[in-house]
Parts: sequence; C-alpha cells; structure tokens
Amino acid sequence: MTRESLFKEIVSKKSFLCVGLDTDLTKIPEHLLGEEDPIFAFNKEIVAATEDLCVAYKPNIAFYECYGTKGWESLRKTCEILPKNTLRIADAKRGDIGNTSKMYAQAFFDSNVSGLDFDAITIAPYMGEDSVTPFLEFENKWAIVLALTSNAGSKNFQNFSDKAGKQLFEEVIDQVNTWGSTDNIMYVVGATRGEAFLNIRAHAPDHFLLVPGVGAQGGSLEEVCQYGMNAQCGLLVNSTRAIIYASSGRDFADKAREEAIKVQKQMEAELIRKGII
Repeated sequence: MTRESLFKEIVSKKSFLCVGLDTDLTKIPEHLLGEEDPIFAFNKEIVAATEDLCVAYKPNIAFYECYGTKGWESLRKTCEILPKNTLRIADAKRGDIGNTSKMYAQAFFDSNVSGLDFDAITIAPYMGEDSVTPFLEFENKWAIVLALTSNAGSKNFQNFSDKAGKQLFEEVIDQVNTWGSTDNIMYVVGATRGEAFLNIRAHAPDHFLLVPGVGAQGGSLEEVCQYGMNAQCGLLVNSTRAIIYASSGRDFADKAREEAIKVQKQMEAELIRKGII
C-alpha cells in the first residue's frame, strides 16, 4: 500500500483506526475453542465486523508463533483475508544484521517464499542501518521503526541523553530518516506519551506514526491528535483489547463492531477539526 492509497482510505472511511489482532486462546469466546482453527475463526469474524471502520490491521506475531506450525498457519490464513484496502502490519519487532534482516523481510513480505504478504512490519532499530534497510528494498512496503514507546522499561534507554542533551529516540528518528522516506518509513510512538508528540513531530513532521496505547492502555485519542496529527493525518492509532475483547460471548463480533464505531466517530470528529475531511 502506498502513502497516497493509505491517505485515500483515511479520507474515505473517516478513520485512522488500526485494529490489533493479538488473538489469545485464553481470552477468545469459549464456543470457538471447538473450531479446527480457533484463532483464525476469531480473526475472521473480527475482520468482517470492522473492515469498513478501520484502515489497518496489526497481528502481533508472538500470539501466533507461540503455537508453532499451527500458529503460523493461522497467521497465513489471517493475512490472506485482511482486506487489500487496509494496511496489513506484521507486528514482529524484528531487527538483526543485514543478511538476517533480509530473510526476515522475505518472511513477511514475499508470499512466493513464505506465503505471507504483509504491507508493513515493525522494526527494532538497535542494531543500526543494516538491520533496517533490507526491509526498504521491497516496493510499496513499510518499515515501522520503534521510536518512543510507553512500556514501563522504555525510559531505560529511549530517553538517554548525550552531552548536547539529545535523547536517544531523537537520534534514532534523525538517522532513520536518512535511510528511507515518508513513503516507506513510519515510527512507533506510544499514545500514553501525550505531549511528547510535539517533540516527535519536530524530528518527523511528515511521517506516519503508528500509535499503540489508546483504549485499554489509557492513552488519550484527543491528545494524540492535538499534538501528533499533521496535514495528511499522519497517524494510525491502534486499539486491540478494547475492541476485540469487548465481549467473551457469542456476540463478540457485534460488540467489537460497536466499540470500533465509537472510536471511528471520535476519529471522524478529529479529522473534521483538522480540516482533513
């Protein structure tokens, strides 16, 4: 998916919602556990209930690979049913030396090799340029680089400052900006960091940002938009638990849709306020 196509979907759907598919067998409705592939059965209904309300889906790969070959098959089938007019993100947080990253890129981007055809993958950039650039060699694919996260341990490294006062996450963004462009690089920025988006935008004014943490994790959509939205929206705000686990009963898909509609309506209001739609 190109940047232009993504923005077109945002305008068309009046939404910049990304639905996370962190599908946990201990949390999905009990009646699905008798299915041949409970994970895929759950995902299929969630996607059908939300595809007109979101512009991206983000399976967290750990929730699939932990089940070995069965989990990878669930992931492959899920990737196949994700609508082509949505950004299909593999939340894998990969990152290794160049020849290894090349194989990771093939694993998630080259369906002829792996059976998977994701549009984007999350990347851990700690090992530097050669751990990121192999993912940028694929046309119309995206590397979504970890920049400033909101987990408890994020401050251990990300806010470390050099003698000039420049923080590590700022240096990461400044360097990664030179490896690609706004057409193939995005950044992960946690929603619970609110006003930090002002600083992020000082370093990445035009890039899209993937923003987890809205919903169950307590991030404020209004704050994210106030400080982080740009002229082309520039945001993909992820919600997982608040949507996919809105109900543990047979009405789980209907309840997921109800929650997604609530978020979409809030996003529509923000897009109108910004003059994007």
